[in-house]
Amino acid sequence: MGDNQIFSDELLHRLRSSRSLTVLTGAGVSAESGVPTFRGKDGLWRKFNPQELATMDVFMRDPQLVWEWYEYRRRLIQDVQPNPAHYALSDLEDKFDEFLLVTQNIDGLHQRAGSRKIAELHGNIWRDRCLRCDRVYDHKEVDLGEIPPKCACGGSLRPDVVWFGEALPQEILSQAFQAAQSCDFLLTVGTSALVQPAASLPLLALRNGAFVVEINPEPTPISERVNESIRGKAGEVLPRLVKRQYFTTDDHGPAQKNREQ
Repeated sequence: MGDNQIFSDELLHRLRSSRSLTVLTGAGVSAESGVPTFRGKDGLWRKFNPQELATMDVFMRDPQLVWEWYEYRRRLIQDVQPNPAHYALSDLEDKFDEFLLVTQNIDGLHQRAGSRKIAELHGNIWRDRCLRCDRVYDHKEVDLGEIPPKCACGGSLRPDVVWFGEALPQEILSQAFQAAQSCDFLLTVGTSALVQPAASLPLLALRNGAFVVEINPEPTPISERVNESIRGKAGEVLPRLVKRQYFTTDDHGPAQKNREQ
């Protein structure tokens, strides 16, 4: 199928004329790199009960179990590489005056692909945080000789991710909602649109006049409500969109920010 059949003229025009872009990504983007998802037939949640591994209560009772599970998960993804979707989103960041990538993923692949303006709603598995003083550590800096490892203040460290029953980081959540409310264009990519509050971001953008496009292999609860819903893998659709939008046009607007070819 040619790009003309995938991307409507209105989509290309609205993206080209937009000054602010917000992107929401979910597990589907990372799944294309080989990161196991929590949903679907191969999801980690089918092998482990999250209520036994990802809550503060369980961590307080058995930190060894929780830390071992997160170390297992880190080993699963330590050699995983960003895919073309991650790199396409990194390219898009350079082309807008205002940009925010809101992700539900905790694997750090967006950063490795070069994205900088990121709001991580659910934290990052490659960071650890002190229960006593809230100091955050790069996981590579943490001595795992003792479980749970200790902060310089003596407090216990935990993975810096959002567990069941915990609120999302308020500052990051506010940043995401502000970006969705004020953007001209919103892309929702590789997400089931089932998990709140992230699932409400595209609808908030719609209500405030943004053009909203969904890219996902399967339909979701918001597919009939967004401006356009494109069926396909993010790693295939996004690079084609970036190439079509920014490397084959002499039009005005953000497209003029092309990198040297």
